[in-house]
Formats: sequence, structure tokens, C-alpha cells
Amino acid sequence: ESALRKVLVGISGDAPNPAGGDRSRTLNVPAGRGFLDGLVDPPDMPAWLGEADIAVYAAAFRKNGLRGPFNWYRNIDRNWALLAPFQGARVLPPALFIAGDCDGVITTPMGQRALETLKAGVPNLRDKVLIPGAGHWIQQERPTEVNVALLRFLAADYPPN
Repeated sequence: ESALRKVLVGISGDAPNPAGGDRSRTLNVPAGRGFLDGLVDPPDMPAWLGEADIAVYAAAFRKNGLRGPFNWYRNIDRNWALLAPFQGARVLPPALFIAGDCDGVITTPMGQRALETLKAGVPNLRDKVLIPGAGHWIQQERPTEVNVALLRFLAADYPPN
């Protein structure tokens, strides 16, 4: 359960601030270290995640293991190869991008470049919503803000009755 708390809180916007107060979270793992090594078991749980939630997740992982979730990462090089034919493809349907501004996926230089060039690959991008103070688990951390953005996006094509 400690590992789940570390991951869920550690890459969220509610993670304990590291030295220097940089609230961005990197998902990179330094050579010779493990992913959990840089994360702290939080002394307090954020409002969006309780010990009962952790117990449910832990029970599911005890029953089914972590092979499925880990295999996605173990296969990441193969995923790049399989997706190579789609390199440069554009997403044409109307789209919405939502992320927390502390999400380690977008705070890296590569993530920042992807955000800056998003419109080129997604020409019908209607909005890019970065929610202040939120991290990687955006829909759990800030469900109200996510739902407001989704409803605003949908209302463009499906106005409320």
C-alpha cells in the first residue's frame, strides 16, 4: 500500500513539495534508481484520495498482480515501432486537451515542445486546458474542473436543451 500511496500522491499536484519548491513532477528515473526511490510515502492523504481508495487498489493488485500495467512500459520500444506508420499523422476530429500544470508528462522539455506544437498535429484543437496545481491524475484530482472543460467542449456540438 505504501507503493500505491507513493505513486498516486507522488506524481499528483498534491505531492509534498521537493526541496526548492518546484511543484513540477518528473516521470524520468535516474540511472541506477527505481521509480519509487524518488517518491515519498505521504504523511497525509489529499482530499481526492483516501486510505479506503488505496485499500481497493491494493486488493485488486494483490488479486491480479502488476504484470498488465508493467507490461505496457516493458513493451514501450515495441509500441514505438508499431506506431511508426502513423508518425506525422494528424488528429482531425475536434479535440480538447486537459492536463494538470504539475503533470510530469508535460513539464519536461519534450512535454513542453509537444504542448507548443500540439495544434500542428491536432488542427481542430478547440482548447488546451492546464489546471493549476494539478498533477498526473487530473480526473481524480480536479473532477469539477475536468467536467466543466468537457461539458464546455461538448456544448459546441451538442448544446444543452
